[in-house]
Amino acid sequence: MTSTLKVTSHTTWLRAITLGLSVWAFSSQGLAQSIVMSSTTSTEQSGLFGHLLPEFKKATGIDIKVVALGTGQALDMARRGDADVVFVHDQPAEEKFLAEGFGIKRFPVMYNDFVVVGPQADPANVKGNDIVAALKKISSGNAAFISRGDKSGTHAAELRFWNQAALADKKGSGYKECGCGMGPALNIGASTGAYVLTDRGTWLNFKNRADLKVLVEGDAKLFNQYGVMVVNPAKHAHVKQADAQKFVDWVISSNGQAAIAAYKIGGESVFFPNANK
Repeated sequence: MTSTLKVTSHTTWLRAITLGLSVWAFSSQGLAQSIVMSSTTSTEQSGLFGHLLPEFKKATGIDIKVVALGTGQALDMARRGDADVVFVHDQPAEEKFLAEGFGIKRFPVMYNDFVVVGPQADPANVKGNDIVAALKKISSGNAAFISRGDKSGTHAAELRFWNQAALADKKGSGYKECGCGMGPALNIGASTGAYVLTDRGTWLNFKNRADLKVLVEGDAKLFNQYGVMVVNPAKHAHVKQADAQKFVDWVISSNGQAAIAAYKIGGESVFFPNANK
């Protein structure tokens, strides 16, 4: 009886070890085939990643978990070592990130543009293709304007435009910061009849437009470039550099660029690949 119990106990123990090793192997394999990307709300809310990342997984077998934040927060997340790759749209901030040693190299990927949307009646009379002139009218008329106010790439661009208009401290009494993402800022604009600076991709995918329409577009200043960087493992040894680099290599390759070009909303192109230009 004692011998039988020992054998049974020994067998159970071996099975437990085998099961544990199998779980460990499966988990390790799963971890090796997934990376974290900190990115902008615009790439997520425009629907681009829903189209792009399945194509990348099909090509490589690697899953990507996206954490969509404002560009400033996305870069800070990578600084903390909480991401393997960064995909954002504020070149001055990206170059600072590189200069600090947190990224290996920046690669341009694609572009679109910013637009100003506002109520169809256009009470501040901003309609046109001059962002500086539009902001001057918004300021002088104290028109309602919703700013993201969240240190995102869009917010950084907006602040540059106010500076170019020499109105950094004179935005008008209608200016309000929401400290929120692009979608929520547009929701506030739609519900209050305010002007909002937005990337075109998020606007095209935005359903709750109410009375808003595109009023300012076509100014060269509104150009919106996106870049991608692998987080430097010299700063954070746990960064999955090899898998992160596979994403960078793929998204700037002819296949990745074609996948970006193929993404459209209502037949309209959302982003324009320019990795090789």
